[in-house]
Amino acid sequence: MKLTVRRVGNSLGVILPKDALEAWAIGEGDHLELTEHGIRPPTRGGLSHQALDELKRSIALAVVRNHTTREIRAQMLANLHRWKSQGTWGPAYDEWQSIAQSEGDGELFSVMLGRDENSVRLRQSMPFVGLLSREEVRKLHEEAGG
Repeated sequence: MKLTVRRVGNSLGVILPKDALEAWAIGEGDHLELTEHGIRPPTRGGLSHQALDELKRSIALAVVRNHTTREIRAQMLANLHRWKSQGTWGPAYDEWQSIAQSEGDGELFSVMLGRDENSVRLRQSMPFVGLLSREEVRKLHEEAGG
């Protein structure tokens, strides 16, 4: 995802997409970490990579429990369309688009909820953000943090 550096008063800054902020459960006044690898949400409680994926899997499970596959696919396609038009297309998005446009639900559920390497990789770029409320996502983050 490309971010544009812009003038903000006497400083420079970037505008983060709402979907990324919602996925991270970040709002005004919260903090982000800037590392040599980029901008990211704080590692709440120092979660391991495995714990972070379990958090993402919990988010996916909540989406599956609370929304129909039609709603999930519609949100995915809408987010993917918007991200592509904004020039924020990531490498996994072609795969997600193919899954969202497929007819069967098995592949969709498998990737959203699976524990295999491919599912873990694709969940790093979840296009179904926005289906859960900010409060629901924050609660899942808190639960993951112990």
